Amino acid sequence: MIELSFAPSRVLRRLALGGALSAGFVMMAMTPAEAAKSALTLGMSVEPTGLDPTIAAPVAIGQVTWQNVFEGLVTIDPSGKIQPQLAKSWEISPDGLTYRFKLQTGVKFHDGEAFDAASAKFSLERARGADSVNPQKRFFASIASIDTPDADTLVLHLSAPTGSLIYWLGWPASVMVAPKTAADDKVTPVGTGPFKFASWAKGDRVELEKNADYWNKNAAAKLDKVTFRFIADPQAQAAALKSGDLDAFPEFAAPELMNSFDGDARLVTKIGNTELKVVAGMNTARKPFDDKRVRQALMMAIDRKTVIDGAWSGLGTPIGSHYTPNDPGYQDMTGVLPYDVGKAKALLAEAGYPNGFTFTIKSPQMAYAPRSAEVMQAMFAEIGVTMNIEPTEFPAKWVQDIMKDRNFDMTIVAHAEPLDIDIYARDPYYFNYKNPAFNALMQKAQQTADPSAQSAIYGEAQKILAKDVPALYLFVMPKLGVWDRKLKGLWENEPIPSNVLSGVSWGE
Repeated sequence: MIELSFAPSRVLRRLALGGALSAGFVMMAMTPAEAAKSALTLGMSVEPTGLDPTIAAPVAIGQVTWQNVFEGLVTIDPSGKIQPQLAKSWEISPDGLTYRFKLQTGVKFHDGEAFDAASAKFSLERARGADSVNPQKRFFASIASIDTPDADTLVLHLSAPTGSLIYWLGWPASVMVAPKTAADDKVTPVGTGPFKFASWAKGDRVELEKNADYWNKNAAAKLDKVTFRFIADPQAQAAALKSGDLDAFPEFAAPELMNSFDGDARLVTKIGNTELKVVAGMNTARKPFDDKRVRQALMMAIDRKTVIDGAWSGLGTPIGSHYTPNDPGYQDMTGVLPYDVGKAKALLAEAGYPNGFTFTIKSPQMAYAPRSAEVMQAMFAEIGVTMNIEPTEFPAKWVQDIMKDRNFDMTIVAHAEPLDIDIYARDPYYFNYKNPAFNALMQKAQQTADPSAQSAIYGEAQKILAKDVPALYLFVMPKLGVWDRKLKGLWENEPIPSNVLSGVSWGE
């Protein structure tokens, strides 16, 4: 075991001030402490591989830079709703093929370069180009051409209606980048946001500083400095919080340690929603998972509450489809195939497996996966099904076996993308699931930009997946936050993986 120590200098300084110095000197020494209230030190479990969310997929990139350094034409607010940002308004033609954006004026990138229609066009052309490495390149696939009638107007011409386009333009992968500096954004990001990049000490921290020239005075940063510290070990995370080396850990990695903060006078714990849907996906092209009755039987053999208790210390929200309570049009589908051992056995017998069968689940090493698999293993044994657990290194081995080779019976993973119910219509995708009715709904959802119409369509889609169960729908992982109780403005829920800090401040 590697022991991590946390700089004792701060603690020693406090002791010295409290016991060895005069009261008058203590009063003087408090002045820097008050000044420190304009700074924030925030912890993250994973260090980003780079700082440009438009060229790589790991969510840690956006958790440092999205809405802090980089902004988009639109943004996604804490409730998951779309809000104007660098585009102050937009119009969509009746046929859904033309999007006309009116841009903010007087906006500059951190290097002084102007943001205008030309730089917006550059950003989107870069994202959709033939040599694009954008992790969400599919977002831009329907953009046929881009016009810039004037500096404040951007016009997108689509090859087909794309009802989710505005929502997708709010994602980290869709942020606006400066043409002159885009190539260097991976290490020295330059955006239009309320914070500027200051430094990156690899393996330790990224520092941001307030952008004094930020264009949106109504959303200017209240903090002067933000430091992201990268600490992988949960015990070390807890120690850093308790010692005061960290002010906040918005995504605390160890549910079993949450109770350790009970009674702490300085820290508060928060449990919110995320988009992390833990599902056990099946290879529906392989027997016996090609039979819907078998999949239904396995779903009915699972008591979701017991899985959540065993996998994540009872912290999580049961789901019955590939959808979360954050998402528009969410419906609780856990009652479609509820826990019922007797019915599960009957379905297996009906499908021709009265004595059960044996299969293997490939489980990545993230803590929730083997924990969930072990609970499921015991439950499947109750209906005569033997599940062997094969640890599978993530990401390389898992991606090769599951996503590329389709060499698996079942796997378990947390899907992090918001509103990604359409993965069941993607061909190829690892479930090998094919349902023309479901695919038609996904196409229909893109043919309208009306949120209420889309919500109704997604409601129907949830019902199909709940009955067909191409994956066993388990639970949504919670957002476990631990932070100084004087901090205001941190997101308690997470409709998109992020650490949005423009509204964060210190209170009394």
